[in-house]
Amino acid sequence: MPGEEVFIGSIDQGTTSTRFIIYDRSAKPIASHQLEFTQFYPQAGWVEHDPNEILESVRVCISKAIDKATAEGHNVDGGLKAIGLTNQRETTVVWSKSTGRPLYNAVVWMDIRTSPICRKLEQELPGGRTHFVDTCGLPISTYFSALKLLWLLENVDAVKEAVKSGDALFGTIDTWLIWNLTGGVGNGLHVTDISNASRTMLMNLKTLDWDKPTLDALGIPSGILPKIISNSEIIGNITEGWPITGIPIAGCLGDQHAAMLGQACRKGEAKSTYGTGAFILLNTGEETIKSNHGLLSTLAYKLGPKAPTNYALEGSIAIAGAAVQWLRDSLGIISSASEIEELASKVDSTGGVYFVPAFNGLFAPWWRDDARGVCIGITRFTNKSHIARAVLESMCFQVKDVLDSMHKDAGDTGETKNEKGEFLLRVDGGATVNNLLMQIQADLLGNPVVRPADIETTALGAAYAAGLAVGIWTEDEIFSAGEKMKKATNFQPVLEEGLRKKKVESWCKAVSRTFDLADLSL
Repeated sequence: MPGEEVFIGSIDQGTTSTRFIIYDRSAKPIASHQLEFTQFYPQAGWVEHDPNEILESVRVCISKAIDKATAEGHNVDGGLKAIGLTNQRETTVVWSKSTGRPLYNAVVWMDIRTSPICRKLEQELPGGRTHFVDTCGLPISTYFSALKLLWLLENVDAVKEAVKSGDALFGTIDTWLIWNLTGGVGNGLHVTDISNASRTMLMNLKTLDWDKPTLDALGIPSGILPKIISNSEIIGNITEGWPITGIPIAGCLGDQHAAMLGQACRKGEAKSTYGTGAFILLNTGEETIKSNHGLLSTLAYKLGPKAPTNYALEGSIAIAGAAVQWLRDSLGIISSASEIEELASKVDSTGGVYFVPAFNGLFAPWWRDDARGVCIGITRFTNKSHIARAVLESMCFQVKDVLDSMHKDAGDTGETKNEKGEFLLRVDGGATVNNLLMQIQADLLGNPVVRPADIETTALGAAYAAGLAVGIWTEDEIFSAGEKMKKATNFQPVLEEGLRKKKVESWCKAVSRTFDLADLSL
């Protein structure tokens, strides 16, 4: 009977677009809607979003997805039990508590305007770049929210005045959305989950609360910060003025943590999500592993207020799919992202071309914000197919760099291998539909790559967290990996070992050419 249907909704708010997906009881998506929003680049290295445009994109996506499901005969109004939320991490918003208006555009995670603040802190603090690592697991970097908040506090008069008068609220995109979905001015809940909080550089990984010594060292007032909650609990109900009302928001995770849950990664298992950037996380169980090879210690997930906390090692890559967008939008080599596979397949190698997309510096494991993009090895023989293939290889080489560091940090006991002794990399995200990309990835790793039947695991992970909180699914059902793996596609490495090593050496040489180039734009 239609009235007996059960649904979970998932808001997936990414770096370039917003989606709302409706899942049925079997975790099958029955309807969705996606909408791109505007990217603002006020200066070289600066990236901003309009927080209100993001809000409106959520409103439209919810409405359109419900319309689609209803048109297919589903009783979503009667069967929707909860909403999960996942979001681009680190992106920073400060808004007025009394008016609900943003006091500045959202400063996006890949924005590097805070480089001077980072250098200043590195010189002033006794621990230098790693001063806060023992507390929060993160180095001082333009990547994290605390530095973006410092920039807003120092450079935006409206933010300074609102903080002084007690009218300012800070949050990452999850906080901004939840506050508005649950009532906004006067009633909105000012909360964030532990995965998003762990990416601010302000949360203590052990206490799972804001770290007072860090706040004092940076001069950040605690009164503007949201309350930290788990990833799976009933947070509050959606209020009037939205396409759905009275439905509980019951799950919230940063996008990479949601993908980890969507991939059902237990201790010792890793996933790589290929989106605007690429993000590789290895679940380290209930212990934090301090990286000695350029990775981050962070949260994996905490599936309830009293549930155990799972931690992770993470390697973050700033530019992955964004390099394909650059080929399309800036160079015009392709007219749609999907064309790159066919173009790159016209050649069987890059012809010695190596492309390093250090558009805004390099993240893990290099952490060089003075790096800039290079394309080397170009000859008269080089054509656009070689460049397209070099762009795909650049994504895979960066993932390999991170996984090599991960293997060193975790050791043999920290990783789960199959019966053949192979470490399996689980992959997801829009770019993984590209079979050539996945084969290149397996070849450069020398290990199998496993692509699930549903590659949009970020939205699925948020749905799982919400469904778990309201009793739709159990943890055993979510982590029933055996059944999911049967439906997955495996890519086996076929590249000869000697050639693989030679290509990796050439890649490392290309990466070294990107360093100390930031002043070229002056």
